[in-house]
Amino acid sequence: MAAVAASSADTAAVDDQEPQREAVPDLESQRRQIENGENGRGRPLQVGESWFLVGQHWYKQWEVYVQGGDQDSSTFPGCINNAELFEDQVNWHLKKELVEGEDYVLLPAAAWHYLVNWYGLEHGQPPIERKVVELPSIHKVEVYPVELVLVQHSDMDTPHTAQFSQTDSVDLVLQTAREQFLVSPQEETRLWIKNAEGSFERLCNTRVSVLDASLKTGQVVVMETRNKDGTWPSAQPHATSSTLEEEEDFQGQPGICGLTNLGNTCFMNSALQCLSNVPQLTEYFLKNQYVEELNFCNPLGMKGEIAQAYADLVKQAWSGHHRSIVPQVFKTKVGHFASQFLGYQQHDSQELLSFLLDGLHEDLNRVKKKEYVELCDAAGRPDQEVAQEAWQNHKRRNDSVIVDTFHGLFKSTLVCPDCGNVSVTFDPFCYLSVPLPVSHKRVMEVFFVSMDPRRKPEQHRLVVPKKGKISDLCVALAKHTGISPERMMVADVFSHRFYKIYQLEESLSSILDRDDIFIYEVSGRAAVGENSREDVVLPIYLRERTPARDYNSSYYGLMLFGHPLLVSVPRDRLSWDALYHILLYRLSRYVTRPSSDDEDDGDEKADLEDKDSLPKPGHVTEGSSQDPGLEQAGPSSGVVSGSRAPVDNSPGPSHWPQRARRKHLFTLQTVNSNGTSDRSTFNEDTHGVSFSCEPGLGRREGVFLGSRAHDHLPSPLAQPYIAIDWDPEMKKRYYDEVEAEGYVKHDCVGYVLKKAPVRLQECIELFTTVETLEKENPWYCPTCKQHQLATKKLDLWMLPETLIIHLKRFSYTKFSREKLDTLVEFPIRDLDFSEFVIKPQNDSAPELYKYDLIAVSNHYGGLRDGHYTTFACNKDSGQWHYFDDSSVSPVTENQIESKAAYVLFYQRQDVVRRLQTQASSSKPPASSACGAPPKSEFMDVN
Repeated sequence: MAAVAASSADTAAVDDQEPQREAVPDLESQRRQIENGENGRGRPLQVGESWFLVGQHWYKQWEVYVQGGDQDSSTFPGCINNAELFEDQVNWHLKKELVEGEDYVLLPAAAWHYLVNWYGLEHGQPPIERKVVELPSIHKVEVYPVELVLVQHSDMDTPHTAQFSQTDSVDLVLQTAREQFLVSPQEETRLWIKNAEGSFERLCNTRVSVLDASLKTGQVVVMETRNKDGTWPSAQPHATSSTLEEEEDFQGQPGICGLTNLGNTCFMNSALQCLSNVPQLTEYFLKNQYVEELNFCNPLGMKGEIAQAYADLVKQAWSGHHRSIVPQVFKTKVGHFASQFLGYQQHDSQELLSFLLDGLHEDLNRVKKKEYVELCDAAGRPDQEVAQEAWQNHKRRNDSVIVDTFHGLFKSTLVCPDCGNVSVTFDPFCYLSVPLPVSHKRVMEVFFVSMDPRRKPEQHRLVVPKKGKISDLCVALAKHTGISPERMMVADVFSHRFYKIYQLEESLSSILDRDDIFIYEVSGRAAVGENSREDVVLPIYLRERTPARDYNSSYYGLMLFGHPLLVSVPRDRLSWDALYHILLYRLSRYVTRPSSDDEDDGDEKADLEDKDSLPKPGHVTEGSSQDPGLEQAGPSSGVVSGSRAPVDNSPGPSHWPQRARRKHLFTLQTVNSNGTSDRSTFNEDTHGVSFSCEPGLGRREGVFLGSRAHDHLPSPLAQPYIAIDWDPEMKKRYYDEVEAEGYVKHDCVGYVLKKAPVRLQECIELFTTVETLEKENPWYCPTCKQHQLATKKLDLWMLPETLIIHLKRFSYTKFSREKLDTLVEFPIRDLDFSEFVIKPQNDSAPELYKYDLIAVSNHYGGLRDGHYTTFACNKDSGQWHYFDDSSVSPVTENQIESKAAYVLFYQRQDVVRRLQTQASSSKPPASSACGAPPKSEFMDVN
């Protein structure tokens, strides 16, 4: 009840309504009727009835008068006079802080009218009528209504004061403001309240009472009117008036509006554009039907905020006044309610779509209090009966425009493999996530390194089983090279070192497409007995000495370079000198042997150096220092810690001649798996090369040998790693880097594994195929009383008006992640589901099973990076457009189908016809829904 201050005209109106004056009863009868009668002061309060205030002074005088029993007494009170209750006699406002029993008494309407009829009301005074309200745990007469100050957002300096009961709804406040400020019915408005701190807060839920909204007397309530372009004035604090006028003057096709990329938000823009082009959902928001269905008290919802934020976007996009809009408010709301979307990381458009549909459903759920519903199994009952029961149970808890538009029903059948128990349930769905037929083959690129030093490494492209083993990779390579798989070792090379050497039985899934895989030919001789000849496979690294910074010339750093090798060395030839010549032979393709003249030059240079200096292989002086700069470079740079050059009086494992440096191009040193020096790995008392581990690096010893990037290095492993250390001058003269990096491509490199296109119907068939549950997700059989790996089959029972089909392009396993770029052929029109729906069909209405495409969410790129766009058909024009963030361009239908298609939106044909009928009845008919666009400039998006 809005109660504006009454005027004297109110008195005349009340008098006109009162019955004609009757004979005044005797004083005792008066007292009984007013004090104790059925309609007297003592009656209980009833919510909504009217009570009246009477001044305490006049009422006491009347009590004295009637108790005296003399109608002619001088104590006659005269007309009812409430002057002492008013602050003034112009606006007739009540005085503040009046107290019942001291300043006034309360009388029910009947008693008040008796007194006015018997004694009259002072001329010009209004009756003080108040309502009984129900407050928490009490009924009371609301003597002081809440007095609010109403203003418009566009004119804050012209206030209007109005009074409201605490039980009045906020919607009544809004309607009063609309009437006061002459707002047309077509315009959309909302309310804000000004807090004591001076900030403004939205009054979102207008269905609550003034009391529940915590509105107080004197509080300022601001009414805001939506702009023609769908925006709210308060949402554009920094926009200039000229900018706003320019936007409102622009008139384009409603719905043809881009969304600004806020930073990796193309996934959100794509999902929003698809949803915005679902006709019946967009009409629902444009016609403000959502306002009455906002559910502010749903614990599973978002207090209506997601629905309101989405409605604002839709109204702006379909106002026709924007080329593009900035969805910043919506992005903030999404991040507030779903922390996974906070920040500006790239996400999946289907994941956001799933969140948004669920959020809109709960915010618009017509079920205010969800009842408990027990799920029931079929238990042998007919499918029709069970399905109807399941759908009714679903609607008892979930009833919204999202359910009306997107929810369908499928049948789930589980069969126990032990007892044969069959469980049938019917479950609702919002979208179909259909798998793509996956190839069981995989193409892998490897480099083959032959034992023949004259042959360059060969690049091969091998087709192997996707779930195969390392041995399958070797078998495939053997077909190209003629080398037995038993003579191959597979290694992952990273940053000039071995990251891992694989076992033959390891799974290929542990190898990623980006890994550099080298397969080395080794000798096939394996240990048979203690006296048998055995080959040791040595991992070989290449290192170059580099001058260390800020130290004298006797310090140096060592940097890995080139490709590492796996070299077979006979056990009986495992000496430093023999190893040197074996390695020189293996490197002969790109390492030149010095001529006699080169050796003479070397003699002269050596004479100038310390004559006692010897290249002791594997030795590092104990007091060696490290260059902090080189150490910080980390393993990914190929830089290892520096060490002091060896000196002659240091013990060493070799008795080379004094002029060994002149004869050798490089020195050898044992190192750990990361290529750094490790003194503990050789025996200094022998002429041969011996190691602390068992001889030989077996092809079945699959171990991690290093770490990538800046991961912490593991502790050195007891394995025979050898480093070839080059002086810069010697490397420059004898090492051919161009030749060392050279390789050839085998004919198989040109092979491309052809991926045949897949029909969408094949994906749906795969979705409805019987499958066995995984170990991580068993089913509890009520008959066996234990979890079982049951078989499961999904069938479509009832399809929604708008069907969302998610193509599962992204595949995730324990070791790998990949995107399937298979071309899925999907029809623009007449996608027929009649063969997939198992519910008995209505043959007279085939359009109930046929769908037309209305939108596509596309994903371009791979897993690590990518970009989302949208194709969508405008509901008004029937024209297809390509939405790429803020850019929008018309396209033809033959551009829509591509390998990038990720989420498809289909509209049932009976709904299309219904919407066309509704549109034609309200405006001139548009072109056929999603038909071929008119001749114009088109953007090539392929």
